Amino acid sequence: MTTAKLFLHGVPDSPLVWQPLLAALDLGDTPVAVPALPGFTGPLPAGFPATKEAYADWAVGEAEALHARHGPIDIVGHDWGALIAQRAAMLRPDLFRNWAISNAVIDPDYRGHRLARIWNTPVLGEIFMALSKPAKLAEGLAAQGLPAAIAAEEAAQWANKDKRRAILKLYRSAKGLSFAHDWALDLAKLPASGVLIWGADDPYVELAVAQRYAANSGTPLTVIEGAGHWAIAERPREVAAALHAFWNGR
Repeated sequence: MTTAKLFLHGVPDSPLVWQPLLAALDLGDTPVAVPALPGFTGPLPAGFPATKEAYADWAVGEAEALHARHGPIDIVGHDWGALIAQRAAMLRPDLFRNWAISNAVIDPDYRGHRLARIWNTPVLGEIFMALSKPAKLAEGLAAQGLPAAIAAEEAAQWANKDKRRAILKLYRSAKGLSFAHDWALDLAKLPASGVLIWGADDPYVELAVAQRYAANSGTPLTVIEGAGHWAIAERPREVAAALHAFWNGR
């Protein structure tokens, strides 16, 4: 019996970011769910606060629905999707066979990148969002390794004001990207079976963060050379090989 897969994207992405990796994985008849974080591809649901806790609870709900149909699942997350995946696995380890995350990890010593600090700052974050333009975002994402077509579509979604509001709320709920006093306290609750897959040249969450986490926790780390933050789309074959090896116990 194949194990269902749940993929969670990050910021400022959408499920589109998984297309290269899903093609490389060639999962056939395996049940796969690739949901959009609420507010990222459409309006924020009424009453949804867009905090990190709200997104974690949402992910648990997505996992519960998949688990009800297929049993324990494999969860895969990138960027904020990685953080949310880890948190969901802490909250409901019974739902997951294992977890795999790329280019973000709940680390008590990580203090966030420059953009996270801007988004965490009232007024400054709003000014950034007001001045940022889709064309510039598309250019930046493509320069950092996203396929140009995906970068263009992701950037077009930037016109969604709810997406920009959600990002600000999310980062502020995490004090930028600081987990030392909440989520990091629960790392022992994570299922033991996990893996880190990291673009070696990530300018946002440097490789040293992954290496420190791997050393402290004993979690295996696969480094994707020549890739940056979006290794999942920049080097999908290498990431797919790492995932298949992990899932198959090699």
